[in-house]
Amino acid sequence: MSAPAAAEAPPKAERRLGRLERPALQGVLVREVINYSSYWRGSTFSATLEPTIYLLAFGFGFGSLVSEVGGFRYVEFVGTGTVATAVLFSSVFPAMFGTFVKYQFQRTYDAILAAPVDTEELVTGEALWIATRAGAYGCSPMLVAMAFGLDPSWGMLAVPFINFAAGFGWAAFGISVAAFLKSIDNFSYVTSGVITPLFLVAGTFFPIDGLPQWAQIAAQLNPLYHCVELVRHAVFGWEGTTDLAHLGAMLAFGLVAWRLAIFGMTRKLVT
Repeated sequence: MSAPAAAEAPPKAERRLGRLERPALQGVLVREVINYSSYWRGSTFSATLEPTIYLLAFGFGFGSLVSEVGGFRYVEFVGTGTVATAVLFSSVFPAMFGTFVKYQFQRTYDAILAAPVDTEELVTGEALWIATRAGAYGCSPMLVAMAFGLDPSWGMLAVPFINFAAGFGWAAFGISVAAFLKSIDNFSYVTSGVITPLFLVAGTFFPIDGLPQWAQIAAQLNPLYHCVELVRHAVFGWEGTTDLAHLGAMLAFGLVAWRLAIFGMTRKLVT
């Protein structure tokens, strides 16, 4: 007599993918690394040269007129400040333009999403990779400043990690810009209206203490300012709870930008 149907072993349920699964993230990252090997020379050259030019131009240009700022030699002040500039340039622009090209023209993301990868893992993997590059590229102005007299310190070992955290936020911001704007020509509005003002009012080339009160308050909302302050304090000496506040503001920006990028790319690619 055959066993009743109810006694039969139930069919094995198909496993569902969770959020941010390691194999999916690893697949996105491995693809980026392999692709990067074909253009790393040009990318590294542009990402490290431009901030270094800013350092040399401002450090020795204005440095000949202003010898000291905030208790530091001006070349040291600019050398630590342009670290954040290098992070910004090497994260937000590759994220904006690279993301737009990949989903609009190359259809790369359509192919990736055909695999067991969702948009959350896709965006996270892209942002992690860009942040990793920014973490390394951002150290170049500091190394140049060391060649011109910036004294090394143990706190400098934290700078790549600060760069990574800041780079992740700016990469996610760039991805969200690409997700919401319909034309690559519209990127000029973001570059001129958002990125350039944030870049100039971040305490990179001059301290914000001399700005009007409203500008100082606005600078506190600038994620790049918090990166500048963290890098300077890492090099010249930590400031306890002040640095925790800077780190918290930078991480909050990264979290908001990350979720916004996921929402925008899901809306663009899935719905």
